[in-house]
Amino acid sequence: MVFDDKTCGSKMLLALPDDIFAVVTRSLTPKDVFNLSVCCRSLYVLASSDKVWLTQCELLGVIPHKDLIEWRKGVNSYKSLCRFLVSVQPIIGIWVHQNPELGNVVYVMPGFISVVGCRIIPQELGPLGIEEGPILWSPVFEIIGDVDGSSAFLLHGRERDNNYMYPGSIKGVDRNCNVLLLEVEPRLQKDGGKLLHSKSFVGNPNHVDKELSRKICPSERRVSKSQRFNGKKPCVPFSRLAFSDRRKLIETVTSQIRVKVAQPADGLSFPCLETDDMKRLSERRARVIQMYKHDPTQSDLAEIRKFLDNSQLSRDIYRMQSSKKKSFVGYFRDSFKQIIGKSSSNRTSSGENNKYAQFQEFLRSGDTIGLTLHASTARLSSYRAWPNMHDSRFALYKLPKQEPLTGQEHAGLWGGTFGWPPGRPSADKAGKALFFLLLSYDVSQDGRRVLIGTKILEGTHYVLHPNGSAMFIVDINEPSVEPFPWECDGESNVLDLKEAFSGEGIANGYGFRYPGSKPGSLFVFEDGMLVFMWKESRAVLTLQRVNLQDLLKKGERIPPLPPISNFSYLTKSYSNVYAGFSNQTSSAR
Repeated sequence: MVFDDKTCGSKMLLALPDDIFAVVTRSLTPKDVFNLSVCCRSLYVLASSDKVWLTQCELLGVIPHKDLIEWRKGVNSYKSLCRFLVSVQPIIGIWVHQNPELGNVVYVMPGFISVVGCRIIPQELGPLGIEEGPILWSPVFEIIGDVDGSSAFLLHGRERDNNYMYPGSIKGVDRNCNVLLLEVEPRLQKDGGKLLHSKSFVGNPNHVDKELSRKICPSERRVSKSQRFNGKKPCVPFSRLAFSDRRKLIETVTSQIRVKVAQPADGLSFPCLETDDMKRLSERRARVIQMYKHDPTQSDLAEIRKFLDNSQLSRDIYRMQSSKKKSFVGYFRDSFKQIIGKSSSNRTSSGENNKYAQFQEFLRSGDTIGLTLHASTARLSSYRAWPNMHDSRFALYKLPKQEPLTGQEHAGLWGGTFGWPPGRPSADKAGKALFFLLLSYDVSQDGRRVLIGTKILEGTHYVLHPNGSAMFIVDINEPSVEPFPWECDGESNVLDLKEAFSGEGIANGYGFRYPGSKPGSLFVFEDGMLVFMWKESRAVLTLQRVNLQDLLKKGERIPPLPPISNFSYLTKSYSNVYAGFSNQTSSAR
């Protein structure tokens, strides 16, 4: 309700010039500014000004001021832009999965009125070194903002030598999300086919304020719009279905909604360092939005049943699994009879009956079904800064990244190689495997403050150590007396040692899964370089701080994997599953 100006006591605020009012609102959150705007009509006009919401966009810190100016050209107002930035801010960062063991790193970064999920490919160090690149990457997904600040999800994938996009919707974004889930969701229709669960881009300008409030102060995130409008909670969440059912549902939906990407829409995803070609970015965004609005983002469940029933692949899967249990395909073979209540005679297990009943209930809860991205918060345990992950969820897990502050100066992302001297590979030697480590501070079980170097990517052809291993752990309160064996680097620059710490580095242990450790030292140099040296073998791992966003802007894009594997690769693998794709590089960035 918007009150009359006389009853809300707003005269003092209304008397402030716009510039001063914008300064005052710097101490407010977007939610506070929205609440202020509903106090009275005059404050609504004042609190809706572009100056106020530009300030809020700057305070979010997602993109620099110059980019805000460019992004504003593609939306209705800074208020709409703030709505989009608030919704995607929690997703920005480093996301990982345990498989493949060489590393599965997806960095979500700002694009152009969008955020882009980029997979860093396991690779050797390039001829120009870490800082100059180019680094190989492939697209995983995008979240694109429309003119009103609404957003939509686009999964990337490659099938039969063609690049595709798989349009979907955002199910919800928790403020402290640590798991990204790829799911499908049934949706209801009414009034001759109008979806209750509206498409992200089908925006009503009259609802922008309500939507902004909901984005900033979300509630009932796990309940879809269609279910809220009908006053009932979801019967069976997607996560409760059997793994085979979840996989087949995602496979079927992606096959129905996929859109072949034309060259203009498959180009520049974010500004490059060489040229910030905003015109090309804007044109690509317009084509992608047009594609999203005019192509289906959901499929009719009856059509999906028919599609599966006629699929030879479904028959093959059914025959393989029928001896043990009824497969997903089996469900659809008997779908019309079984969904109305006729039970199958060969279902004797109570567990199978329960899963089958849940699957029936899931299918009954909508008329159509679509792809969704759910950024949720889960209670995850961890070991040495690496989260323990579910092996049967189509998910990515966010790595908590510590900022370099006083007392934890070395926290953050580092890249490096084994061997000395560091830097660029020489012409007469094979390329060095590129490693990415996330350095973080923690307190050990015996109360020592330690620095942990967690491996998140390994550029070897066959993995040496498990993904998420601690490559070294050093006690920052225990100086090392070990001398550093070299006085100069590879370019004959004299090294200036700042400090050194004692610790332990990874070593062979009880098989691959349980590595051991051996004594070593971490050397810190004045130019910022870190070197961990194993005492016995004298092997060295040299590291330098990296900025993934800058590396990707100079990087080289390669084709993605098929859609499901491209989002979450669940098959256990110890080699580079991306190697076959990295040879098919694309000139698009």
